[in-house]
Amino acid sequence: MQDKREKVTAWEFFQGLGKTFMLPVSLLAFMGLFLGIGSAFSSPSMLKLLPFLKITPIHLIFQFMSTIGGFAFTYLPIMFAIAIPLGLAREEKGIAAFSGFVGYFVMNMSINFYLKVTHQLVSVSKMQAAGQSNTFGIQTIEMGVLGGIIVGLIVYVVHTHFYQTQLPDSFAFFSGTRFVPIMSSVVLALVGLVIPMIWPLFSTLINSLGWVIQKAGAFGPFIYGTCLRLLIPLGLHHILLAMIRFTQAGGTAVVAGHHVVGALNIFYQELQHGLPISHHATAFLSQGYMPTMMFGLPAVALAIYKTSFPENRKKVKGLLISGVIASFVTGITEPIEFLFLFISPALYVFHSVMSGLGYMVMALLNVGIGNTDGGILDWLIFGVLQGPSTRYWIVPIVGVVWFTIYYFVFKWAIQKYNLKTPGREKHATADDDDNGSQFDVPQILAGVGGAMNIVNVDNCVTRLRLIVQDTGKVNEEQLKAAGALGVMVLDKQNVQVVIGTQIATVRKQFDAVLKKQTITEGESTQTDGV
Repeated sequence: MQDKREKVTAWEFFQGLGKTFMLPVSLLAFMGLFLGIGSAFSSPSMLKLLPFLKITPIHLIFQFMSTIGGFAFTYLPIMFAIAIPLGLAREEKGIAAFSGFVGYFVMNMSINFYLKVTHQLVSVSKMQAAGQSNTFGIQTIEMGVLGGIIVGLIVYVVHTHFYQTQLPDSFAFFSGTRFVPIMSSVVLALVGLVIPMIWPLFSTLINSLGWVIQKAGAFGPFIYGTCLRLLIPLGLHHILLAMIRFTQAGGTAVVAGHHVVGALNIFYQELQHGLPISHHATAFLSQGYMPTMMFGLPAVALAIYKTSFPENRKKVKGLLISGVIASFVTGITEPIEFLFLFISPALYVFHSVMSGLGYMVMALLNVGIGNTDGGILDWLIFGVLQGPSTRYWIVPIVGVVWFTIYYFVFKWAIQKYNLKTPGREKHATADDDDNGSQFDVPQILAGVGGAMNIVNVDNCVTRLRLIVQDTGKVNEEQLKAAGALGVMVLDKQNVQVVIGTQIATVRKQFDAVLKKQTITEGESTQTDGV
């Protein structure tokens, strides 16, 4: 029983960890838009093309946008240190986040102390060669985002073990949540003394991984893009994303005199300083998404629509259009992917390989479009507006090829194997109720076993992530009838219900229904007991 509980906890942990990465990354993506627009309209080439941009107030506005856009890049490590315990903690989240902030500074101060007493601190001119940097005025080891992740994970463990600790009466003031930042300080102070001893080995291992990926040439982006798609159903793709974007696995470069690691970090730093963009970094960024997100998945939606029964096309059209908009504009692919993932895993494997090929082809054609999303906004802001050096025109050319391949492969497979994609179910007629929301939230709760079966509720960008008493009580057909795009039962306690882009609204309604039913079922239990 103990082994089973540990397996469930580990699965839940990695699911949650991947989700916590989305908080700082979403801010990074938004700030990246500011940086992209600001740098594009304040660049020398754009000023030459559009002289009115030289007018002082206009020029200052775009310089201001570029400056603000660099915020997330500069302070990304501490954002991870705060976001990880905030996202993983089930209770007292504010204390967990505060402890992450405290722990990050204490660890770096402890590292500084060790370097000082061992006479390893170097002058400013030698810091880069020695692997050191200034972090909020503290000279420490340059760990980048990994430093923030280490702090976040340790603080989460400390928080879990100590936030309910009750000390003896003499020290009662420090009990409970007050004890968490105290213990975080103590633990991370000790960690800071150990890190300088083990970091060289750890750094060597990461550098070796980055060396292997970089030496793979265009095949490296292919492996990366394929694995990303394959990990999406498990919800673990954010971990791979973070590794490539923010660690040596995504490459290293010296930008404006600073040693920078991670594909996304390199791209943003070069963009902020108006330097030529490194195509070896953008090979792992949004350009690789674009053939699939902007062209491939819309072709899948068209194939599903064309192969649906004529009487059902009106009903499925709205669902497909919303999925296309999400993919084409924002880069959110799951609303379309989960329409065929469970019906035909073989098609999903084909889709994953095509996604990897998208990365490889963009790299081979020397496209240079960065950022995180891969939709039309990234193509315009980080491609078209950045000038011809990005080779932005390659994207629609490759996109037409991707659209054609996706459309005919999916249409052939659906018809050949009579796949029950949306619109091909006999019960899905145009006479069905199509008014209001497509989600029946009370039925979704019933489909996961009711309020008394729920242990914990969370959500990511497109899914409800539930921990339940028993997944045997989950009714997949009932959930799909209630509007869910798909259901993933991961083990005996973890289940994910795929909702799509309306997840925020559904989660809010779900919480309200859950609270109401919990009170009702609790009162019923008390009455039965009497």
